[in-house]
Amino acid sequence: MKKSISILIIFSLFLLSTSCATLFKGTTEEVNLNSNPVGAEIWIDGKLMGKTPIAFTLESKKTYVIEFRLPGYEPRTVNLTHHIGAGWIILDVLGGLIPVVIDAVTGAWYSFDEKNVNIQLGR
Repeated sequence: MKKSISILIIFSLFLLSTSCATLFKGTTEEVNLNSNPVGAEIWIDGKLMGKTPIAFTLESKKTYVIEFRLPGYEPRTVNLTHHIGAGWIILDVLGGLIPVVIDAVTGAWYSFDEKNVNIQLGR
């Protein structure tokens, strides 16, 4: 009996200490980057990260400056921004103050505005 009460308390604390977006979405998202022509260098926030086509898992609560560079072509810059999902906020508010705080701190309720970035490089 004591063991089942302990398990129930632990499970209840777990539910109270989590939130909808943290549980179901997470704090990262995959972003696919591609260019035409392919093979452009990808610089994210000033760091060389690879060449197109490529996919990255990025923290969805941050914004990123992504630059596409290929010799003989004009570099292109994209600002990868995010928004707050209203549905996550509504579900968190219904769950109480703790889920709101957790999703706000972890940034789990943010989603990128674009998940597939395709750039046409020009000369």
